[in-house]
Amino acid sequence: MIDHKDLRPKDLGNPDQQLIKLQELMPLAAPYDKPGMEPDFKEIKDSWKEKYCASLDGFVGIDTLIRPKSKEEEEEFVGKFLNGLEKIFSDANNGVLQPLLLSFEYCAKCNTCSEACHTFAASGKNELYRPIFRSEVLRKIAKKYFTTSGKFFGSLVGADIDVNWETVARLGELAYRCNLCRRCAQTCPLGLDNSILAKEIRKIFSQEMGIAPNPLHEKGSMLQLKTGSSTGITKPAFLDTLEFLEEDIEEKYGRKIKFPLDKKGADILLLHNAGEFMAWPENPIAFAILFEEAGLDWTLSSEMMGYDNVNYGLWYDDTQAKKIALQQMRVAQELGVNRIVIGECGHAHKASAIVADRMAAAEGKIPVESCLPILWDMVRTNRLKLDPGKNNFPVTLHDPCNVVRQMGIVQPQRNILKAICTRFREMTPHGVDNYCCGGGSGFAIMNHCNFSDFRNKVSARMKFKQILGAFQDTMENSEVPKYVCAPCSNCKGTIRDILEYYQASAKFNVHFGGLVELMVNALVSMEKPFLEFLE
Repeated sequence: MIDHKDLRPKDLGNPDQQLIKLQELMPLAAPYDKPGMEPDFKEIKDSWKEKYCASLDGFVGIDTLIRPKSKEEEEEFVGKFLNGLEKIFSDANNGVLQPLLLSFEYCAKCNTCSEACHTFAASGKNELYRPIFRSEVLRKIAKKYFTTSGKFFGSLVGADIDVNWETVARLGELAYRCNLCRRCAQTCPLGLDNSILAKEIRKIFSQEMGIAPNPLHEKGSMLQLKTGSSTGITKPAFLDTLEFLEEDIEEKYGRKIKFPLDKKGADILLLHNAGEFMAWPENPIAFAILFEEAGLDWTLSSEMMGYDNVNYGLWYDDTQAKKIALQQMRVAQELGVNRIVIGECGHAHKASAIVADRMAAAEGKIPVESCLPILWDMVRTNRLKLDPGKNNFPVTLHDPCNVVRQMGIVQPQRNILKAICTRFREMTPHGVDNYCCGGGSGFAIMNHCNFSDFRNKVSARMKFKQILGAFQDTMENSEVPKYVCAPCSNCKGTIRDILEYYQASAKFNVHFGGLVELMVNALVSMEKPFLEFLE
């Protein structure tokens, strides 16, 4: 076992020992600063150690990364990785080639990025999670195999690393200890982006080696391309779900609302994260109520790839990301809508509005917009009659990384909350400086073996500390309901998990949800509360 303070990138190749254990996690705020308030880590099973790469830090993130059974298999494994590494730097079609090369070549090792990283801070500043650690491993490998000086002089020129199963497998696991939130890039004085290097490692594993976490690939991208939804909900099941939701709206709220389906020439095609229909149906219900009350011309699609804005390929595989993006664009083109509006899903914002923009041909491309400015416009122009007194409880706002830091949509959601809530307060820090929820880049749905422990106790630790800080004045008063507004399905999943893990809802009346639910709850025309915890 290596002390985390002495850990160096060259140690990644040391065989048959777990590199570190987490022992000095960042302290949480009150009331979770007291002994016994936090669950312990799960014990790692011997079967996991035997089958997977569990020797990095004791967690298993990639459930398809299986130990080789022979020296030949190990050599093939390493060879495929090196082949993929060479490709990412030479493929002119790599959409991030220029920033990748800049980030790879010009890092000044100033460690400014380390102070910005929530995972590094949450771990107690463990060297393994320093953003430049995995980048340095990649640089050493590339120098050793793809430069003349590295091939001949090795450690004398900084190529001091053994490249074996442990090195490559641990590097793959390490790429899944980064949320790809890009807070490091925002603070880098040179504008370099360590998250690009983490994403490219994931891409090598998926596109060259056929290795990716099952929740992202088989149960994500492949399921979506096969059924039209990352949840596996088929078209008949989707139609049944909408019918059930319409009945629910009428029964609970006395409103007869039909979800407009496949309406040709509508102004807006609204794309939801399909998981909302199953986990949080109140979100698409809230959108329907608001859009109908505001008199918008909108539609949903019942076609494959038309009712799910998810694009998991964004996190690990450019080929899968492109397939999904083009299918979603095709549905919008066939309906002849004026614009695609992305509901409350952070990675769908980036995937559809930015990444897909580089993948789809210019001819016939449909503009993609965020729902947030549209929702603010409804409030600003008084198309909705709202009573902020209905939301008379503490509310704080989580900023989804892909929406806020990476797309710059900062104010619309804040303007709305200030108009519909009487006790809104910001997290510290907030806006573009806010921290990732800890579930970004696929972590929210990765629960294989003990990976949920890493998410709940490490990557989401800073977010939980922020939530505690935002509600410090009422945190221990369980009679006062508290609401974390997270306008992103992925972030809601993580916040749900940490509130359950730390029993914050049961003990201290802390709740979570989207923005549109709060808006509907504030509607003057709503005769009963829309939020369940107010009933």
